[in-house]
Amino acid sequence: MFRKRTKYSEKLKVMRKAKERKRLEGDAPDYPIMLPEIRRRIIIIDYDFGEVMHEIVLKKSSRVDCYQAVIDGKVWRERIGWSKILEAVRKSFIRVGTVC
Repeated sequence: MFRKRTKYSEKLKVMRKAKERKRLEGDAPDYPIMLPEIRRRIIIIDYDFGEVMHEIVLKKSSRVDCYQAVIDGKVWRERIGWSKILEAVRKSFIRVGTVC
């Protein structure tokens, strides 16, 4: 059975107190971080079947780790994460076989 440790070493206590003192003496960070309206812009130019250009604009959303995705001027998703955007870009290209 797991027992909770009740005795800590003096070295650990001193380290924790020093870390807490350093945190309290330092300047407080600025919250919230002001993000720009357009956070990322992805431009894709495909030359396989003629020149086709698409622009994906990622705007800020209600969450810091998500975006509002606008593709070619039309709102695609109100809130989507970076990995889902990359997945959608990857899946949107058709596979082309080699022509010899």
